[in-house]
Parts: sequence; structure tokens; C-alpha cells
Amino acid sequence: MDTKKFIWPVRIYYEDTDAGGVVFYANYLKFFERARTEMLRAMGFEQDELVANEGIIFVVRSVQVDYLRPARFNELIHVSAEVVEAKKASLKFEQTITRGDDVLTKSHIKIACLDAQTMRPKVIPDHLIEQLKNEY
Repeated sequence: MDTKKFIWPVRIYYEDTDAGGVVFYANYLKFFERARTEMLRAMGFEQDELVANEGIIFVVRSVQVDYLRPARFNELIHVSAEVVEAKKASLKFEQTITRGDDVLTKSHIKIACLDAQTMRPKVIPDHLIEQLKNEY
């Protein structure tokens, strides 16, 4: 897909860090999740409404993260979300976290679309795919 990156700013809170003041590694996954959620929200899609109106949920199927540099307490970072592949029932994202010009993490995350009732794969609605292609 030919897409643009969605960027979401995140302030690092004390609760995000370990005893050394460095962001705990698992919290980067939370930042990635928030950026994907905010990307959908910016497109006009709320995840609870997707469940209620479309009967779908998005779940993480796989994650690969490279941790390159640490983020620290009170820093402002930027989390990107870019759809690099859209299939019938899944999306692949490339996501990065940056601080200024420094790349802190790089990730590849595969998201599956599931039927909210059966938890089986379900086709992503055409209108959502089209909007992803047009906006991101």
C-alpha cells in the first residue's frame, strides 16, 4: 500500500519507567497500540463502535520489535503507525518510536480482524480498507 504515516505524540510518565528511569520494554507495545487506536479514531472509527456496528475486533497476531535506544522519564516521543500491507482479514503495520531525529524502536506488527462473537477471522469491511488507502 502507498500510505502516509500517522504520528501520535506521547509523554513518558514515571509509571512507564523502571527503577533506572528508562521506559520498561513492554510499555513500548502499549505506545504502539495507542498509536494504532488513535489512527483509527482520526479516521472516524472507534473500536467499540466497530464491535457494535460491524461485529469485528482487531487483535495482535505477531510482533517484532527492535529496541535501539532508550526513552526516559518526561521525554516527549512520537509513535508512528503505517499500514504496509492490507489483506482480506489482516493488516501489517510498520511502527517506529522517535525522539527528535533519534529512532528508539522499530516494529513490524500484524493485526488480525476477527468476528467479535466467534473469534474467527473475518473480512475487514471495504469502507475501512478504502479509507486506510486514502488517508494512511
